[in-house]
Amino acid sequence: MSLPAHNPALVTPIGAPMPAAPARGVGEAAPAVPFANVLGKTDGVRFSGHAAQRLERRGIAVDGPTLQRLDDGVRRAAGKGARDAVVLVDQTAFVVSVSNKTVITAVDKQHMKDHVFTNIDSAVIA
Repeated sequence: MSLPAHNPALVTPIGAPMPAAPARGVGEAAPAVPFANVLGKTDGVRFSGHAAQRLERRGIAVDGPTLQRLDDGVRRAAGKGARDAVVLVDQTAFVVSVSNKTVITAVDKQHMKDHVFTNIDSAVIA
């Protein structure tokens, strides 16, 4: 009885160089999207369902540069050991759980009057 033929696609023999990835041909599908992107998880700031509702209800637009500044503010707060912070970006205050990198709520200038932020330990101007 002979041994089954070695299938290099399944196991690379010990000490053998790793085979090169096959080149994509014309008409082949693009590489798969990373699993984390499918789930909507990124290294940056995320928005809770409540925060998404507040943004929509109050008409607060969060574009690329605003999101980048918000993410930068959250990173700075994390670097100082903050747990929950208010990150001010232009005319909007974002209450963020720093450890989770999650925006809890957002308040624009029009709704900020007489608004009190509680249960925060830091404020960042981004």
